[in-house]
Amino acid sequence: MGVTYWIGWTLCRFIFATYFRWKVYHPERVPVSGPVILAANHASFLDPPLVGSGLPRAINYLARETLFKYPGLGAILRSVNAVPVDREGGGGAGLKAILDRLLAGGGIILFPEGTRSPDGELRGARAGIGLTVIKSSAPVVPVRVFGTYEAWGRGKALPRPRRVAVKYGNPLDFTTLREEAKTCAKPRLKQIYQEIADEIMAAIGKLGLEERA
Repeated sequence: MGVTYWIGWTLCRFIFATYFRWKVYHPERVPVSGPVILAANHASFLDPPLVGSGLPRAINYLARETLFKYPGLGAILRSVNAVPVDREGGGGAGLKAILDRLLAGGGIILFPEGTRSPDGELRGARAGIGLTVIKSSAPVVPVRVFGTYEAWGRGKALPRPRRVAVKYGNPLDFTTLREEAKTCAKPRLKQIYQEIADEIMAAIGKLGLEERA
């Protein structure tokens, strides 16, 4: 971790521990080094720092590319490993930036749903994360956040002191689909992208707080 990242990481952990009374389950399931895709549900602006703060390693985050145009803010975002992407996060430049971080051995947080849930419930996955998985060789760890919608979901002006939690799942194996994607036709390739996205979302949905082992 760089100095700025460590300061932000430490501050976030303090806030989550005191204001939100957080719980963290199974961070040991995430590789401590090397490339990894953390695929999480998305219900609040709290989700990226919550997922990253639960781990003892630095993680890359997605941020809208227009924010990097402001000199001071841009410098801060770069220092905390933010990756510039377009509004939808699906542009070619954004994908290349994500893959570059993975190739460099970094971890990155992606949200299969694409945007924050309007009601805190899990939504269907977009195919974009399937494309990222196919283009990389990184392990994919499903992650589920709890309570962030109640704490700071859509329509809430300020964060509320609600209990939040983050739970990391076991890495998913996409070896077979990655091999098939190397030689299949384009129509099948698009199906593979969506199959991967759906499998990731299903794995996220299975991560319940009632299972602690």
